[in-house]
Amino acid sequence: MIKAIIIDDEEDAREGLKLTIEKSCPKVQIMALCETPEIGIEKINALRPELVFLDVQMPRLSGFDLLERFETINFEVIFTTAFDKYAIKAIKFSALDYLLKPVDVDELVEAVLKIKEKQKNKTAHFKSLLSNVKYNSENQRRLAIPSENEIILQKTADIVYCEADGNYTILHLADDKKLTVAKTLKEFENILPESDFCRIHHSTLVNLAHVTKYVKGEGGYVMVSGRRHLDVSRRKKDNLMQALKKI
Repeated sequence: MIKAIIIDDEEDAREGLKLTIEKSCPKVQIMALCETPEIGIEKINALRPELVFLDVQMPRLSGFDLLERFETINFEVIFTTAFDKYAIKAIKFSALDYLLKPVDVDELVEAVLKIKEKQKNKTAHFKSLLSNVKYNSENQRRLAIPSENEIILQKTADIVYCEADGNYTILHLADDKKLTVAKTLKEFENILPESDFCRIHHSTLVNLAHVTKYVKGEGGYVMVSGRRHLDVSRRKKDNLMQALKKI
């Protein structure tokens, strides 16, 4: 059995999720229902659950604030949220699970099955998540990138462009260094602000602050810092034009 607790300030949401879990996930034992983050912290410390269903938006403390109270996270988390698009981007980027309210049964079952695939470094993933939530909500300019044994805090201003490499992305930096990350280009496009970064090709996401010139053509190309030129696809040309007008 997987020992679990539910933390959500809405009674209907707590009770409804509990009933759905009992019907659809017989290997999950709900040990407590917590109506506030403070009670949730107490129950986590007292009951030592293996899994926490955690609401993102709650009074006084958010689900993310709750996680920051733990130096080491020894439990899995499935976030539940109604509409926080920035939180969802950060959760997905950090390779963690979430469920949109109202909870879909099939998605719930799939998320619980993933719990059996333990992450090697949960604490690093959660620290990455919390950094990226702050980045999205407070417009900070560092991106927390999780790897197997560490988190790289990369200044977004120093990312010249991102280049797709299969399921990986190569970050080309202002100091001519490269950073290869086990994330797709689409994942970077989703979390980096549209006001700063523009998709100019199926394999290229460019930092507009580093664009020094656009040379017209069928698709054309842009010159970026370091005198490098990056092709612009015909399909992405209008996208680039709109982005340049906003600078």
